[in-house]
Amino acid sequence: MDNKIIFIIYVCYMAFMSLITMFLFIKDKNMAKKNGDSNRIKEKTLLGFVAYGGAIGGFIGRIIAHHKTDKFYFTLTIFISLIAWILVGVILALYAFNIIKF
Repeated sequence: MDNKIIFIIYVCYMAFMSLITMFLFIKDKNMAKKNGDSNRIKEKTLLGFVAYGGAIGGFIGRIIAHHKTDKFYFTLTIFISLIAWILVGVILALYAFNIIKF
């Protein structure tokens, strides 16, 4: 498979996961305003989407909806996931454009 295709797939995956995660953060905030604590999205689900590629969307969703901003473990998980996924993206970009070789 061409190296650039792998990078394009990575970028599309990150965009897709980020959009879903941002939507989940905003939806959970709206559910919290409307219903209180019933029928909310579980924190495990939100953190799972952040860890599996939606860190950018989680970060943006927190800002837009002002949701889970006082929870330190959300901040820590989003920060660590952002660093990890950016590092993976940089390595894939360097590999895709033949700057490094494996």
